[in-house]
Amino acid sequence: MSPLRDAQLGAFTFFASALPHDVCGSNGLPLTPNSIKILGRFQILKTMSHPRLCQYVDISRGKHERLIVVAEHYESNLSDFQKQGKAVSPEKVLQVAYEVLEGLEFMNKHGLVHRALGAHNVLMDCKGNVKLAKFGLYHMTDHGADVDFPIGYPAYLAPEVIAQGCFHPSDSSHDEAPLPSGPKTDVWSLGVLLFELCAGRRLLQNIDISDRLKFILNLGCMDDIVTVLAEEHGCLDTIKDLPPNVLGLLRKCLLFLPSKRLTPAELLRDPIFSGISCLYTSFLKPVSLFSSSLRCAHLELPEDISDLCKDDDEEDYLSERAIDEVYHLWCLAGGDLEKELINKGIIQSKPPICTLPNFVLEDGESFGQGRDRSFLLDDTTVTLSLCQLRNRLKDVAGEAYYPLLEDEQSSLPQSNSSNELSATVTLPLIIRERDTEYQLNRIVLFDRLLKAYPYKKNLVWKEARVDIPPLVRGLAWAALLGIEGDIQSRYESIDKDTPIPTDRQIEVDIPRCHQYDELLSSPQGHIKFRRVLKAWVVSHPDLVYWQGLDSLCAPFLYLNFNNEALAYACMSAFIPKYLYNFFLKDNSHVIQEYLTVFSQMIAFHDPELSNHLNEIGFIPDLYAIPWFLTMFTHVFPLHKIFHLWDTLLLGNSSFPFCIGVAILQQLRDRLLANGFNECILLFSDLPEIDIERCVRESISLFCWSPKSATYRQHAQPPKATTDNGFGKTPTYYSSEYQDMPKTDLSREPLALSDLKTEVSPRISAEDLIDLCELSSAGPAKRTRAGKPKIIAVDIRPVDDFSRGHISGSVNVPFSSAFSPDGELLQCPTSGILHNYKGCVIVVISHAMKTAAMFAAHLVKVAFPRVCILDGGINKLKPTGLLTVPSPQI
Repeated sequence: MSPLRDAQLGAFTFFASALPHDVCGSNGLPLTPNSIKILGRFQILKTMSHPRLCQYVDISRGKHERLIVVAEHYESNLSDFQKQGKAVSPEKVLQVAYEVLEGLEFMNKHGLVHRALGAHNVLMDCKGNVKLAKFGLYHMTDHGADVDFPIGYPAYLAPEVIAQGCFHPSDSSHDEAPLPSGPKTDVWSLGVLLFELCAGRRLLQNIDISDRLKFILNLGCMDDIVTVLAEEHGCLDTIKDLPPNVLGLLRKCLLFLPSKRLTPAELLRDPIFSGISCLYTSFLKPVSLFSSSLRCAHLELPEDISDLCKDDDEEDYLSERAIDEVYHLWCLAGGDLEKELINKGIIQSKPPICTLPNFVLEDGESFGQGRDRSFLLDDTTVTLSLCQLRNRLKDVAGEAYYPLLEDEQSSLPQSNSSNELSATVTLPLIIRERDTEYQLNRIVLFDRLLKAYPYKKNLVWKEARVDIPPLVRGLAWAALLGIEGDIQSRYESIDKDTPIPTDRQIEVDIPRCHQYDELLSSPQGHIKFRRVLKAWVVSHPDLVYWQGLDSLCAPFLYLNFNNEALAYACMSAFIPKYLYNFFLKDNSHVIQEYLTVFSQMIAFHDPELSNHLNEIGFIPDLYAIPWFLTMFTHVFPLHKIFHLWDTLLLGNSSFPFCIGVAILQQLRDRLLANGFNECILLFSDLPEIDIERCVRESISLFCWSPKSATYRQHAQPPKATTDNGFGKTPTYYSSEYQDMPKTDLSREPLALSDLKTEVSPRISAEDLIDLCELSSAGPAKRTRAGKPKIIAVDIRPVDDFSRGHISGSVNVPFSSAFSPDGELLQCPTSGILHNYKGCVIVVISHAMKTAAMFAAHLVKVAFPRVCILDGGINKLKPTGLLTVPSPQI
């Protein structure tokens, strides 16, 4: 979006038409409210950025179908010239005409028509240049079909619009919605505007609306409409004195028949403007962040960064930020749209008793209530005051708006000199996201990092570890997923129109996917859902559409609503990383392996809970498939998914296991206290989950999990390492175990049937060596408290242990460790185990079955973090790391 600069934020409100309550659509679901339809169509307007158009910023939906629109605004408009009561110079008329046509041409290229052109909607910036306002009203209301008021102003309406609105056919064959207005409609409105500027007065102001409309329709009988209008308004001499080019322009605009009228694009290239067109440069569309023509955006910096530190009360750094950023910060600083409109008298409350009808039928139809005038359009734009926001940011130093990106060793909160900002980063995420000063710093930093993507890819990852500002989350996620190149061309090349067998299932699923969200429930949301999902299915012929894919798509579509290509690209990068082969036609082996590993992770981190769930037969197959198939999007609302995925995208493909365990641990007390039926009911309506706690505990669980413990045979195979010049993609928590070079010490694939028989996970020999630091100074990796984080437990007989063992390991022979009923016997060796309870316990034996049994016994007696050395002691014999104790003398 363009910078705020001398513009202001303005808001106006209107009501959408109310729908009958007893009517459903063809699918049996209630009809989508018109306000939600408008909200969906509005979104594309936010992408319309042009020097001659006021930038749309936001739309919010209130009670009773009320909508409030926020857009770029200026106090000055063409009405100011009319108030002066004198004609405008011909040069100014040509300038206004050319600039209005520039804006109209840009709109027409994007399939839009203004239709609400009027003097007060042609705004002027501080340099006197035109800015068209409310140009999206006709589009967002579906050409006026979704509101109870007409789009446009009587004096400026083209004759064909009036004729269409006044035409009431007697036969039912014409009971259709009027045809949408075309570009030539706006040319007539422009002609009326220009005539008013030349005449120095407003047209048709002293007669009522019906007479105005009749007068315009009667102009079809006139040969020279400009002369007729001049005579009618007593300004014939003024009009005749106009230069030929201005008079010719008026006559070309005010042609009664649309067929003879030029379009804005044709008129813009007319010889009339030959002397003025050379003063204007062509508008170049800003380059998209993810396109083939962009590698690093040009970052404008002052020649001397130290100049930013000077105290200069006149320097307004905030005005150089994008309009959407300023509005976002305005909301964080306490801005309230409804309150602003109430204070200016635009929204007026009415006592409920005054809204009651006189008579109500049994079917709900009411009578006796007059039409409320407040439901018609009041197009007054209220300027939103930025004083409160500026007061909040008055102590923010100038350099905060231009952060340096060279230092990759420190993130913003640590390097910023403000103690208050450094303290804020320690607060809960929900508080940080509502802190105005903190969000300003984060937004500015991420904006610069993303413009420098992929050159500053590592810094994007580093800052994402702190948090991701909600305003830039969509682009930040794309950067974390490594999206690059001309994604738009790739997306457009996919056939999304030819019918395929999956179409019916997609149509059934979309109306049920996150439909509490106004944006995704809108018809535009459904259309985009359908296109992105179909693009994925078509472009992945080896995979199939499974229910749940729509839920996976939802977060990406919500964050990139106006960029389907980016939503598709993110989804296509996300699925192979976290859900590799989950969408095969026969995915049972993939799912079963995943659930088995998850079951082992529950036993690893919470053996007591694992024992209970296994005893009552409440296995992960009964509740966890929707979790992992949709990466939790099926069970959590979007706002929780955003916070969860902010961290998930920083981890590898095994991080979801830890999220699943963290969720179970939040429900731990209730699960332990209940049986099978109660657990089923509990998960059918999942209780409230504290997502921030879930994320925090997931990270802790992940850090305690050895890399190879979550090894899966059906995970994504190692990627070919290619040097693209931007460095290796980092992973915050851990790199993929599958991507590591395979050696003789790596973990071996295990048949699913064998994997299911083992309660505890296996870890590789190289993992054990790394964790125990056998190749370096110490026998065991120690925590801050000084106790080893990991202990190797050798369960072979004493004789075998004495012939060679891992340095630092303890010998607990299996034969003497447990009683017949599975209890741990009281002996010196069992005391050693109790001393290390809570550390990662790696069970080592000759035979894997023996090790698995020993580990299962430990889990049964509630020992956490128990795992098995894959391949047993034989795996370590070739390494030369086994030691033999010296004989006692």
